[in-house]
Amino acid sequence: MFKHLKGDLFGGITAGIVALPLALAFGVSSGLGPSAGLYGAIFISFFAALFGGTDTQISGPTAPMTAVSMVAVAGIIAMNDGDINKALPAILTVFLLAGIMQVGLGLLGMGKYIKYIPYPVVSGFMTAIGIIILVTQLLPAVGYYPEKDEAYVNQFMPEAEEQILENILQEEAGEGILVLEDFTETIKRADKITPADMLKEAGILASKEASGVIGTFKVLPRALKNINWLELALALATIIIIYGFKRITTAIPSTLVALIVVSGVAFGFKMDYRPIEQIPSGLPIPNLEVFTTFNLDSITPYIFTAFTLALLGAIDSLLTSVVADNMTQTKHKPNKELIGQGIGNSIAAIFGGIPGAGATIRTVVNINSGGKTKLSGMVAGVLLLIVLLALGPVASQIPAAVLAGILVTVGIGVMDYRGLKAIPHLPKDIKLGPLKLSSEVIVMLVVMVLSSVWNLVYAVGIGLVIASLMFMKKIGDLTALHSNVRALREESWSDEKNIPQKIKDDVFIKHIKGPLFFGSTNEFQQLASKIPENASTVIIRMGRMQYMDQTGLYAMEDVLQDLKRKDVTILLVNILDQPKYMLERIDIIPDLIPKENIFENFNACLEWVDQNLNSKV
Repeated sequence: MFKHLKGDLFGGITAGIVALPLALAFGVSSGLGPSAGLYGAIFISFFAALFGGTDTQISGPTAPMTAVSMVAVAGIIAMNDGDINKALPAILTVFLLAGIMQVGLGLLGMGKYIKYIPYPVVSGFMTAIGIIILVTQLLPAVGYYPEKDEAYVNQFMPEAEEQILENILQEEAGEGILVLEDFTETIKRADKITPADMLKEAGILASKEASGVIGTFKVLPRALKNINWLELALALATIIIIYGFKRITTAIPSTLVALIVVSGVAFGFKMDYRPIEQIPSGLPIPNLEVFTTFNLDSITPYIFTAFTLALLGAIDSLLTSVVADNMTQTKHKPNKELIGQGIGNSIAAIFGGIPGAGATIRTVVNINSGGKTKLSGMVAGVLLLIVLLALGPVASQIPAAVLAGILVTVGIGVMDYRGLKAIPHLPKDIKLGPLKLSSEVIVMLVVMVLSSVWNLVYAVGIGLVIASLMFMKKIGDLTALHSNVRALREESWSDEKNIPQKIKDDVFIKHIKGPLFFGSTNEFQQLASKIPENASTVIIRMGRMQYMDQTGLYAMEDVLQDLKRKDVTILLVNILDQPKYMLERIDIIPDLIPKENIFENFNACLEWVDQNLNSKV
């Protein structure tokens, strides 16, 4: 590990410097404050490197992980009367659960299967992440905070009164106080409510109403009428420096330059700006309430959120691992990487940090700066800890508008422009009425729109379901194209050329070539309606039907029942093992088709037909 000490030290220090402003910004964006972002960066970087399977990977809070975390944080805070301190143990428990799930994914060897997540789902999700971050930072970028706008907050006073009363009733129910006709206790508690309490509750409701993409657009006209021009100038200066400094040199991270320069000017000239939340000084302290207040009932609604965080972190990390492999000509260990990421996220959660994953830009910076082993990632974590201990009070003076400017550039950068540019060129393989659309584009747009305006977690789930259904249809269509189960006229097989004319007149021969499954059943089901009226016997040749799924089985049953109702004799020839097993499971054989009507070869079947036709004559 110490063979490349100089390169690892320089790579880790450089990557840590790049990570600093992003960690602070992601912490603020998550709703838990800058310290949560810094704690996440410290512990994830160190422990994911120590236990992970990619030597040069730098891990920490990332835009996708922060966006999903934001959803969880907002939801749990809302369930806890808007009190972040009350909600914190449950929030961190969800993050801890996500880390444990990641470890589980690694132990189960799921690392190699992550690559099968459809690209349109990932593309739509990443673009939505960019939109969410970009839009939600518009308000702080112009210096508008809904909960501080007295006129806006006053609109929520009636709702605040109702909410406080509802909270009182819930408290009484929890204490076993039965409220029927006597509201004496309720009135006593209501009398203790102060105007400050009402204002606080109204502020929480106002902030909630203005949250997210839709909430931001609702309040944006009001924000534009109340622009804080200093805050806007700081945010714009940050954005300009981030993009402009890259044109001068990439040796020094432009994000860090923007953070130091704009914050330094604002602080040095004693400008009247809004600083970020206070960053606690001293070593991070574990939040033991994560263990003591664990309640399965309170966590159950967020199990899917935790799983989404685990899965998203796995995808994010393993994609970065592939980038690292390409740059260093090495091979990462995917399952070990998931275990390392899970351990890092679990420890970060215990100490109050937000979850993260392998970060591509920081990993590339580390490699280009000389990092070659796990030590580089551990150095990055230690550096951030030193910054916390030595510069915590200084970092607390960073203007909030500067971090908003940084996040605007992150939102712009994280969108999947490659996927967006490909939209006009993808094949249009789905027909919706008069429109022809691309299935990949549909999935990407559905995930992007639902993630942006509704729910990130559910949007991914819906996207996966739609992508899977479209994939199954496409494979079904392709297989059906090469699987001849059509009910129309068919060419005779070689052993059918010399069948006597009297048999041809009375017998309809059906060939099934290829599997009979959900993608090929539609045409097969037309068989009964295509039988010539003079045909009294149907021979179904099944020697080339290797497989039958449940859909195909029931389609076969429907067709056979239709033929039976028409008094048509059905003969099955050369049934292979798997289809025969399926037919026997639901008693098609022998209840619907007796065993004497089943033949091992076509010649035996013809002999039976010849004898029975003669006997009828």
